Formats: sequence, structure tokens, C-alpha cells
Amino acid sequence: MSDVLELTRDLIARRSVTPEDAGCLPLIAGRLAALGFRIEHLRFGDVDNLWATHGTEGPVLAFLGHTDVVPSGPEEHWATPPFVPTERDGMLYGRGAADMKGSVAAMVVALERFVGTHPDHAGTVGLLLTSDEEGVALHGVREVVAHFEATGQRIDYCVVGEPSAKARLGDLIRVGRRGSLSATITVRGIQGHVAYPEKARNPIHTFAPALAALAAERWDEGNGDFPPTSFQVSNINAGTGANNVIPGDLVALVNWRFSTASTADGLRTRAEALLSAHGVDYTADWHLSGHPFLATPGGRLRDVVAAVCRELCGLDPEQSTGGGTSDGRFIAPMGAEVIELGPVNATIHKVDECVSIADLQRLPDLYALICQRMLTP
Repeated sequence: MSDVLELTRDLIARRSVTPEDAGCLPLIAGRLAALGFRIEHLRFGDVDNLWATHGTEGPVLAFLGHTDVVPSGPEEHWATPPFVPTERDGMLYGRGAADMKGSVAAMVVALERFVGTHPDHAGTVGLLLTSDEEGVALHGVREVVAHFEATGQRIDYCVVGEPSAKARLGDLIRVGRRGSLSATITVRGIQGHVAYPEKARNPIHTFAPALAALAAERWDEGNGDFPPTSFQVSNINAGTGANNVIPGDLVALVNWRFSTASTADGLRTRAEALLSAHGVDYTADWHLSGHPFLATPGGRLRDVVAAVCRELCGLDPEQSTGGGTSDGRFIAPMGAEVIELGPVNATIHKVDECVSIADLQRLPDLYALICQRMLTP
């Protein structure tokens, strides 16, 4: 059994449902400490984080991942138990196989190989892991970055192991991500009897034209790197459950995924103007999950990762800013160039999540060659 396959199986077997780590980080820390890595265990709230570094100079190349996984859902729906790693038809099955214990194992193995071969490499190579990526993400990388800023720790380049590929390892890398702005909008009405609407104010009726305007709004045109900003409603809740009662309030959950063509403040101002223009009596609780970020064309890491994919995978990777968010959104504001490279994402968060064993065994080669290209003459 290969070293990366063995480590991935060991990690999958640990029931690290967010924010639990279930011993993944101490296992990894022990392996890297044996090679001379400096180990920092950073615990914030109920979240464990690990920062392991080799070297003391710049530039700093960090690999970023998470050991926590989403819940499995009903285990009886899985063909094999979600926390029992199972090999079948060239695939490794288990919760976290693709998102992202396979990438974490590949990063560890790649760092072991790189430092073993280049013990006196230039710069610093690091591994940053958290157990709070799949959850609220308050005490994971977000708080680690605040700690780094307070202590003067820098990151110049960052490879995120999120599953990026569409069909084959190396067919797509993420060179940026859209920002995410959410709001919980509470529309105030006056509860009453449906037969006497003049004595009530229906928040559903009030909100409906405003919501239509929000959905029809063209927030921006995007740009050469990002598609136009999108607006979506994820939930609307109102009513008492009785068909003869006008509800007293309505709660809507909405989200913008926005490009660098817009700002969070600008989107908020425009949305509030639309609501006010339609006479909506409301309050809004706003949450900015992250700003958009982009590794600009010609960036050193972006070029190296694309070249490594061409060389080892035989593919010229699509360079995309699509998808959701990742912890890279916390690293980019440090001034780091951030690129995401990982396995196929077709089964992430699904029942019978799996990763190609062949891809898994090649992934350390990609990560190790990135280290070599970035930190050796």
C-alpha cells in the first residue's frame, strides 16, 4: 500500500465531523516533527489548528487544508460505512476522501518527500490545517490569520487542496474565488384575519415586489476573470400555519456571490435602496463571508501550478474562479498568491463520497514538484 493511500485511509477512519479533529492533527504533527518541522498547535474556541513549518527565511509557501468533514447523513444510505475506508473499482470510498483528507494526506507525503530530498531548501514551506472549514469557520483559518498578523507571520504563496478537478486530476485549477455576502431580512407586518386585510399588513405582499426587483437587478457585468454577480434566495418563512391568519412578519435568507466588479458595501447599499423604494418595513442582519480574490495572470505560483499540471497530468488546466468559497479567502488578504489544486469534486458532500486511487497516488508528485519549483534554485 502506498504511503499516501495508507495515510488517507487512516484519516478517513477518524470521525472528524466539524469541528472535531478526532486526532488527525496530532497524527500529522508527529510525522512532520520527526522531519524537523516546527510545530504550532493553535486552539481557538473549540477548534484545533496546526501550523507546521520547515525553514526560517522567505518566501513562505504554505499548503492549506482541513481535517473536518461534513456529516455523513443516514449511514444506511451508504454502500459501505462512511468512516470505514473502502477500496472498490479503483476508488477509495469514505467521508472526506475527496473533501479533503485525500489532499491533506498528499500534502503531508509531498512535504516529507520534498524536505527529505531538499533539507536545505530556500525559503520556508508550511502546512496549515484546521478543523473548522466545513462549519461556521470562525475559529479556524480566519482566527489563525488574525494571530499571524499579530505575530508578524507572513505567507507569500498558498496552495489550497480543495477538490478542484472536474473529470481528471489537473484539468482545472482555481485561481480565485467570488466573494459571499448574505443577509437575513426580517419584514415587519401586522398580523390579522384574512377576512379583514384592512386591519392588518401582510409582509408577504409587501416583500413580493421588492424581492422581484432584487432578483431582476443586474448587479454588475462581471469582468474577464469573474462572471456577473449572482443573487439567490435560499429560504423564505412566514405564517402561523393557519390559512386564515395574515402573518405578522416574514424572514428571508438571501445571498450574493460577487465578483471584483462589485463591493460588499456597494451591494448592501443598493439592496437597501431597493427595499426602501418599495416601502418595505424591514431589518437586515448582514454577514460577509469573504471578499473575492484573484491570483493575477503571470503570478509566479499560478504559472508554476499550471506548468506542473501540464507536465505531470498531460493537461492544460482550465483556470477558473467558479465554485463556492474556501479558506483561501482568509489567506489572500495577507497579500498571498492563492491557487487551489485538488482531486475530482464530483462526489463531495454526497453519499458514497470517493476519490480515484490513481489520482490520489499522483497528487503528492504534483505538490512536491510545486515545492521544488518554488523553493529551489
